[in-house]
Amino acid sequence: MAVGAEMVMERPQLPAPRPGLYVRHREERGFTAHVTASETTFPAVRRLAGWVLISYGVDREVADTVELVVSELVGNAVRVCGPSVPVVVEVYLTGGGVAVRVHDPEPEMLPRRSRRPMDSDQAVSGRGLALLDVLAPGWKVACSPVGKKICCLVPCS
Repeated sequence: MAVGAEMVMERPQLPAPRPGLYVRHREERGFTAHVTASETTFPAVRRLAGWVLISYGVDREVADTVELVVSELVGNAVRVCGPSVPVVVEVYLTGGGVAVRVHDPEPEMLPRRSRRPMDSDQAVSGRGLALLDVLAPGWKVACSPVGKKICCLVPCS
């Protein structure tokens, strides 16, 4: 069962604001995090995504997938924009799964897939978008008040 009938209806406690990490609940079951990407905030947001989803009754496998998707998208933002980039991460439940959106301030730098196969010895990067195609098919890029956002849906079934 991806999202159980025994889901927690009470909102889980979110971390208190601290330098580089400001998290708030969404109307939907989930959160929005304003993050300055760093070695401490990056893994904290990834873990938070899994923990909040499990608190709402999502299967561990789906929560793990969402953690991986968040990690790939925030990692891409850091590679494009540089360290200490401000990003906004949204994770929340929808009728069809778990929505993930990562906003970064660089609207001109769009994601590009590698032309090399994922299993190529020559491929040292560029696997993240192919991985996203598998884990969250139909992901898209859109304009955002921040710059751009990558939007995807991780199915719960």
